[in-house]
Amino acid sequence: MPIQPTEKIWRNGQLIPWEQANIHVMSHVIHYGSSVFEGIRCYGQPSGAAIFRLPEHMQRLIDSAKIYRMTLPYSLDELCAAVVDVVENNGVAPCYIRPIALRGYGEIGVNPTGSPIDVFIANFPWGKYVAGGHGGADVCVSSWNRLAPNTMPSLAKAGANYMNSQLIRMEADINGYSEGIALDVNGLVSEGSGENVFLVRNGVLYTPPLANSALSGITRDSVLTIARHLGLPVVEQSVPRELLYIADEVFFTGTAAEVAPIRSIDRIVIGDGTPGAITKQIADEFFGIANGLKPDRFGWLTPVKVDAAESVNA
Repeated sequence: MPIQPTEKIWRNGQLIPWEQANIHVMSHVIHYGSSVFEGIRCYGQPSGAAIFRLPEHMQRLIDSAKIYRMTLPYSLDELCAAVVDVVENNGVAPCYIRPIALRGYGEIGVNPTGSPIDVFIANFPWGKYVAGGHGGADVCVSSWNRLAPNTMPSLAKAGANYMNSQLIRMEADINGYSEGIALDVNGLVSEGSGENVFLVRNGVLYTPPLANSALSGITRDSVLTIARHLGLPVVEQSVPRELLYIADEVFFTGTAAEVAPIRSIDRIVIGDGTPGAITKQIADEFFGIANGLKPDRFGWLTPVKVDAAESVNA
């Protein structure tokens, strides 16, 4: 998916031209993957545009940085205000927003002490992430496991973790699948390369707990909240691989993926091969809130001053 440049990027408190948002080749992040980041969506709405769950995303950025002993020089409020500033100045919505904090130029060697912390925020148009036909995506269980909990912390959304995700996604692509699902070190379902996993069986919604090396997804939390609001039974428990095959419905969630139904896993058709009733019910509520067609009953939206109708093709 080629990036469509916008006009400005926020760097350490200043809006700078897109093409000037550079780092030195000897920056610590390039050699050791020392970064934490977020992915956020801004949706077009009848009244303009709004960012989805902005404070929660930026708090996760702060939490990820804390896990890796990166002291960010900005408060939660300052980071949220910076995101709004970028979106409004670029005038692009709907859009995808990418905040990233990284260790910059200063030291070489594994120990990052002495390398400065740089924070960048960019936004740009970005459409559907998980490919799939009308019935949903065809995915596989990956041969690559998710990271063991005592190796790389899964609760941190860190750039280095996504080397593992790249292997999962490339393997799936080479073998003709849209995406891969990874198991954890114990062989239990963890997550996709960049998505959380949900399944439905006998009317009950299941998802692996965070202890199965899964990221604490903001969209995951949104779906759990929506499901409980709709009165659906929800269970967070370890999921064996074979339960995926006999599920009535399976779907991905994530900022990029949003709510994405899965049609088959390892060439085994899920249910009747079409999005199930619960998947559609949750997706309808999620997109209804995100797109302003249903009330923001959970207080998830941060309005921005962008005319979405005029900027959607920017």
